[in-house]
Amino acid sequence: MTIGVFDGVHRGHQALIRRTVETARQRGVPSVVLTFDPHPSEVIRPGSHPAQLTTLRRKADLIEELGVDVFAVLPFTAELSRLSPEDFVHEVLVDKLHAAVVIVGENFTFGHKAAGDVELLRTLGRRFGFVAHGASLQGRSLPDEQDGGEITFSSTYVRSCIDAGDVAAAADALGRPHRLEGIVVRGEGRGHDLGYPTANLSTPRFAAVPADGVYSCWFVRALPGKPEERLPAAVSVGSNPTFSGRERTVEAFVLDVDEDFYGQHVALDFVARLRGQVRFATPEELVAQIDDDVARTRSVLGLP
Repeated sequence: MTIGVFDGVHRGHQALIRRTVETARQRGVPSVVLTFDPHPSEVIRPGSHPAQLTTLRRKADLIEELGVDVFAVLPFTAELSRLSPEDFVHEVLVDKLHAAVVIVGENFTFGHKAAGDVELLRTLGRRFGFVAHGASLQGRSLPDEQDGGEITFSSTYVRSCIDAGDVAAAADALGRPHRLEGIVVRGEGRGHDLGYPTANLSTPRFAAVPADGVYSCWFVRALPGKPEERLPAAVSVGSNPTFSGRERTVEAFVLDVDEDFYGQHVALDFVARLRGQVRFATPEELVAQIDDDVARTRSVLGLP
């Protein structure tokens, strides 16, 4: 088994989970991913919940694709946060999950006030009859023009990329585009008036929304009884400064489709950032820029 929040299921998480699956198969036992909900920081320090890279459902789907037998979600409560490292291991890993092998990242901590580390986990494993391994963290070297060095793939790093609007760097760390999910809701109709009707997404409370700007995306939906459908879209994130908007919105213009997506649960896979948010002097200038945004989206997504 392996343990963690696994928000984003980035390339570092994937390597850890694959190793867990492989080890379980070699030993002829089930592979288990143990995660927590809600995010522990929200229980320990209310109001500090980090931006969420993946919904729980999306996380489960991504982990299932890696071949895991059991995806176990442990409700993270104040009571759980007060368990000592020894009690957490005994009550959760041994009594409930009967762990044979526990594989975690080398920076893994657990128990009350994060008092437990990998070395303590190894010690407790010897006491309770399981083997513990601390796996090296995954990353990649930076090119010389970025001062060389190396980055480590982590949820914090991915969030910082998304917060800066660098969805390409986020995709590199995730191994796929960052996905933002939501329900299509009614907007103010300005897009329709400009000739570019948009699907306005209402996103989950803690969702990791990229920095304000315009992006090339894939608009993803799965209607009941039908396979997942991916449609090209130019997406605006921001407050519509040309119209003195105040509320931050996510609006997707789906190319070549004349359809009202109202009420549907959809997702946006962010491929590239085209530009920042700009205030235009007239609606006509805005339309001219949108024309260019759509043309560039076709190019980025490899469309005719």
